[in-house]
Amino acid sequence: MKISTPADWDFAGAWQVAEAIRKHLVSSVEITSNVLYRQQKLNPKINAIVTELGRLALDRAQKADAALARHENWGCLHGVPCTVRDTFETAGIRTTAGLRGLRDYIPRQNASVVTRLLAAGAVIVGKTNTSALGRDWQTYNDLFGVTNNPWDLTRTPGGSSGGCAAAVAAGLSYLSIGSDLGGSIRIPAAFCGVFGHKPSLDLVPSDGHIPPYPGRPRPRSSLGVRGPIARDPADLMLALEVLGRLEYKRRAPSACALPPARRSRISDYKIGFVLDDPLCRVAPEIVTTLYSVISELRRSGAKLQHGWPSPLIPQQQHKPYRCLLDGLGVLRRETFHKTADRGSEIARAATAPNWVTFKSNLFSGLRKRLAARQLWQDFFQTYDAFLLPTVFVPAFCHDHSEPWDQRWLQSPQGPQPYLGLAFWTSFATLAGLPATVAPVGFTKERLPIGIQIIGPYFQDATPIDLASRISHMLGGFQPASTG
Repeated sequence: MKISTPADWDFAGAWQVAEAIRKHLVSSVEITSNVLYRQQKLNPKINAIVTELGRLALDRAQKADAALARHENWGCLHGVPCTVRDTFETAGIRTTAGLRGLRDYIPRQNASVVTRLLAAGAVIVGKTNTSALGRDWQTYNDLFGVTNNPWDLTRTPGGSSGGCAAAVAAGLSYLSIGSDLGGSIRIPAAFCGVFGHKPSLDLVPSDGHIPPYPGRPRPRSSLGVRGPIARDPADLMLALEVLGRLEYKRRAPSACALPPARRSRISDYKIGFVLDDPLCRVAPEIVTTLYSVISELRRSGAKLQHGWPSPLIPQQQHKPYRCLLDGLGVLRRETFHKTADRGSEIARAATAPNWVTFKSNLFSGLRKRLAARQLWQDFFQTYDAFLLPTVFVPAFCHDHSEPWDQRWLQSPQGPQPYLGLAFWTSFATLAGLPATVAPVGFTKERLPIGIQIIGPYFQDATPIDLASRISHMLGGFQPASTG
């Protein structure tokens, strides 16, 4: 069928839209206007986008079309509507990180991620909702309220990049950029049925991201990264070429790009996998669906090996991850104390940082992080990727009870601690490895299920390539029911 109207591109990939704009099959103004129309229609019930940039976006789209008319190409995202999470500083545009204390904060400059998106030609059509300072696996805050999952409005889209995932799933953006410290890209991608990628540590720059407190220099991260959420795995690689290539060149001046995927055929891949563990039992529906992925890979000729990489002991890697995460939590509480409104529940709960505990957790965690990275590097000498669940339950109903870290989630195995949401994503985070989430099916209630694919350090193209091949086998992205 010949595509002839902007609406026909509602759920296309960013790369497809960019190509269509370059070929004058559709204009950036037409595409952007259609996305803004969808935002007006759908965003009130989803609440994925909290700062709308309609006039600014249309102005940039007009300039993008005028540039093409002069045979000028801004880059690989020329004229494509994109969004960024409301934790990235945007020059002249409100940036709050979900905090009342920052509701009037207007940065003077862009975060590097935003600068690179604009340099590639993107049209930023809005900023997406987040949990306050990105501190939860749901997306809500006192300033903008709750973001709903497009598949079921009574459920969370995940967090803290849930606004990004919900916007992409509902066709309100072609590409969205979030961050991931405790699965904040991967869990929303799984809950909303889209693709998400946690890049290798230090691949994408972090400056201009909140936390830390605005105006302070950002220390080099030991865990957190910035990365893309999209409907097409090819867009994940496209985003890394935009966001990470200059940083990568600085790290390795002789390299012009990330290494290509290790294999060119699925039958050449050698893959390890674990789909359940006594430390964090996964819902049977999810396990069954993930095993169907394993079966499809076997039928396609991939070589698969079940079990944790030897001598990895899950608890011995998850525990130092928790130590590092708790140490970073001390810094986040300090930021809350400085930015939350006096009298708010968060401000009342904030306490002065315990620097002795922080330093102890930090140094212990960093030492064990290096050991974990070496273990995984040894594993990837033989294997190309490792498959895991993304999270032990599908998207659950909103629960904003406090204190948040004492919540419990219901599962077929009984109640499980809320903090268990970070278990399956912790392994890639601790070692700084790239990890891609791909949609692979649905529960009986039509809630998306995503598989997590870990790859070798600074070989992000490998898990993205495997995600693409799995997508071709199982159908990939499907539009959300409210989209």
